[in-house]
Order: sequence, then structure tokens, then C-alpha cells
Amino acid sequence: MSELKLFNSLTRQLETFSPVHAGEARVYTCGPTVYNYPHIGNMRAYVFADTLGRVLSYKGYKLTHVINITDVGHLTDDADAGEDKMEKMAAEKAQSIWDIAKHYTQAYWDDIKALNIRQPAHWSIATEYVPAMIEYAKSIADKHCYELESGLYFDTSTVANYGALARAKTEDGEGRIEEVEGKRHAADFAIWRKTPAGETRQMEWDSPWGKGAPGWHLECSVMSEALLGLPFDIHTGGIDHREIHHPNEIAQNQARCGGDHSGAQFWMHNNFLIERSGKMSKSSGEFLRVQLLIDKGFHPLAYRLMCLQAHYRSELEFSWEGLQAALVRLKRMVMAYRKWADQLKEGRMTPGDSWERERVTNALVARFNAAICGDLNTADALTVLEEMLGLRGTAPECIATAVVHMDRVMGLNLGRLERADLRIRPKAAVITEAEIETALLLRKDARAAKDFAKSDAIRDDLIAKGVEVMDGDPLGWDWKLDV
Repeated sequence: MSELKLFNSLTRQLETFSPVHAGEARVYTCGPTVYNYPHIGNMRAYVFADTLGRVLSYKGYKLTHVINITDVGHLTDDADAGEDKMEKMAAEKAQSIWDIAKHYTQAYWDDIKALNIRQPAHWSIATEYVPAMIEYAKSIADKHCYELESGLYFDTSTVANYGALARAKTEDGEGRIEEVEGKRHAADFAIWRKTPAGETRQMEWDSPWGKGAPGWHLECSVMSEALLGLPFDIHTGGIDHREIHHPNEIAQNQARCGGDHSGAQFWMHNNFLIERSGKMSKSSGEFLRVQLLIDKGFHPLAYRLMCLQAHYRSELEFSWEGLQAALVRLKRMVMAYRKWADQLKEGRMTPGDSWERERVTNALVARFNAAICGDLNTADALTVLEEMLGLRGTAPECIATAVVHMDRVMGLNLGRLERADLRIRPKAAVITEAEIETALLLRKDARAAKDFAKSDAIRDDLIAKGVEVMDGDPLGWDWKLDV
């Protein structure tokens, strides 16, 4: 089987994956700041991280995956000045910050489940690690930090090659870092933020530098070390983290460990999801959420497939037409999968390794393996999966088992989905599924009796209620709702 090669953002090149600990893969993923609902662009990062984890499992590694929940410390615009995102939302909603965190964490977990993203080994909650963050900061403060009235700051000049990940080494620093009076260098960042005199935060702790809260970047360094050890294998996140957040994590890891080790061997970043109307921004009101896709009648796994159709390092443009096309493609795969349903029933067979040696499927299996081992080329892997589903004249058990293995990597749940699950059924529909099925049965009877006037009248009534009847469907009439 092919060696697993991954693109390392730190070196800007493909590298063969060789784990720190033999037989293991330890992965840390930057999770959400739970001040609002995640939009579908945010969720692309977790589809990517889940796919990476699935590939590592497929390759036989014992996977330990950590995703953090940031419920404190993240300021607006990733800056070192301004409001905490959590405190700001709590004030706007007139709710406890703890209630805000609980509500939006659950909403994020609901999206994780909807997109068939596997549960990580650990959900690391930032507020549970604040004492460890204080100890971590104390351990590096003497050599690498300085104190200002507003907090404790990391001096980026004290570590080698600061900003190498972002390829940003100018004194002007990054545009999203606001100037703070007294900072030695523009790129220096907060380790600990003091609560301003006369103010009280809902989330604040005592520290050697005064009452306050940890800086956002400190959280991930502390939690990744606590749960994975340093160094670990892979750190993932969105490409926006590559410019500030991850370089600052690396600087902290260098200060903590000594030398120039970044903490993780690989730093991997998914690219942006682009939506031309501007509704990807959470400031746009009804921004694009997974739940919005569901409310409009789309199965969420159509969005997962849409993500897999593009390479994770490429920009992906979202459109409703593109989502519709992904849904149709998913439906075709599910229909093809039905051929092997008998062989896939629980208890009928146990997938094993012999399927890789079967003559007919061997070439496709090799191509699938080469695709996923080539920096997670899921677009090519999907094509191979479809070719496998379309094979004829081959031992059904062999094909069925191969598809099981491939779908474990793709995460499309082909063996559990039914064609009816993929009908477009908007939440706002004024007609029920039972009413649609009854009308279609009456229409079939009318057509069988050659009462075409009645058949057309039923069809026209369904169209008026937003139901599109697909008469040309070779496997029996299907329908979709459009409201």
C-alpha cells in the first residue's frame, strides 16, 4: 500500500507521515469559539479533520484526536485589544456566559453529528484548563514574556524564526493584531489579559499578573501538551489560523520545550469555503448554518459530499445549485449501494483483508489507497468508489466489503441511508410526506386507468404545493419539495 503523504504548512511541501510514537497518530484540531452558531465554512474544517482521522485509522494507526472548545479568551478580530467574544455575546443576550457556552457548544455538537463526524478521543474545554494555563505561563514568563498594565505579553523576538508558518516576518506584523501601548514588537501577543481596573468579567481568575483571563493562543498549547504530549503528530485548523493563531502557538511551544520544535510535526490547514452573497459571515444575520441546509430540505451529508468533492487545500465555492448536484450524486451512490444490501446486513459477513487481494477489485483498491495517501485526494477517491459501486460480474461479497472500507474513509453512511432520506423536504412545506405518497398512488392508478386528465390534475395540484414529481425515474416515481 502507498505511503501516506501529507502537505505540511510549516515546510510548504508534501512529506511522508512518520509518527512520533510507533503505531500511533496523535492529532489536535482547533475547535470553535462557542459564542455563536458555526457556519458551514467553519464546519468544513471539521469535515477535513475527520477525513484525516479516518485515513489515519484506515492506515492502521491508533488514533488519538483532540478537538478543543474555546469558551474563554478569544477576543474580537483575533486582536489583543477589545472585547472577549464570549463576554460580548453574553452581554448582548443578557445571559450568563456559561449558558451561552453551553448552548452554542451543543449546537456545534449537533452539527458534528449531522455531518457524520466521528467523536474525538477528547473534547478539551478551555475553562477546565485555566490552572494549567497559569502554570504554563509561569514556566515561560521569565525568559519570554513581559508585563504591561493590560497583561502579560509574549516577546516574539525570544524564539527562532517566529512567523515561519505564516511566512510573515515583517516588523509591521499582521493586520489583525491591533496595536497595544507598550508592546515591544507589533507581533507580540497576550499570554494573560488583566481585567481592567473598575471592571468585572463573568470569567476571570487570579494569577501572578492580576485577576483576568488567558490569551486565546495559550489555550491550545496547554491542552495539546496535556492530552497529546509534546511533540505530537499533526495540528489542524482553518487557513486563517495559519497567519496568527498557529504561529503564536508555535512560539509558545518553542519557549516551553526549548529549541525550535513547533510542537507538532505537521501543521495542516484547510482552505476557505466561499459564498458570493456574503452570508458566510456571522454578522449577516441569517448566515449559512448546517441547520439552515436541513431546514431547506437538504440532507446534511450532501454538504459533506460537497466538501469531499474538492481538495481540502483548495477554495470551495458554495451555491445551492452545487449542493443540489452533490445531493443527486449522493442519491446515485446510495441507489448503487442497494445492490449489495444483502451482503452488508449486520452479521452476514465480517470485512477482512482478503478483499484487497481479489483480482477484479485489486486495481480499484490500489487507486483508492493512492488517492487518499496523496494528501487526502478525496475527489479522486470518490470517483474510484463510484467505479467500485458500478462493477458488474464480480463476487458481490468482495465488492460489498471493499465499499464498506472505502465508505469508512468517506464517511457518507452509504449502508444506512435510504433513497427516501435524500428527498428535499423543506421545513416550511405545507404538505406532508404521507399526503404526497397518497397523491402519487392515486396518480399512478389514474394513469393505469388511462385517466390522464385526473393524472394531470393531481400533478398540477402537487406542483402548486411545491412538489416536483420525477416521472422519468427508472426505479419508481420520486419527488422533491421546493418551497
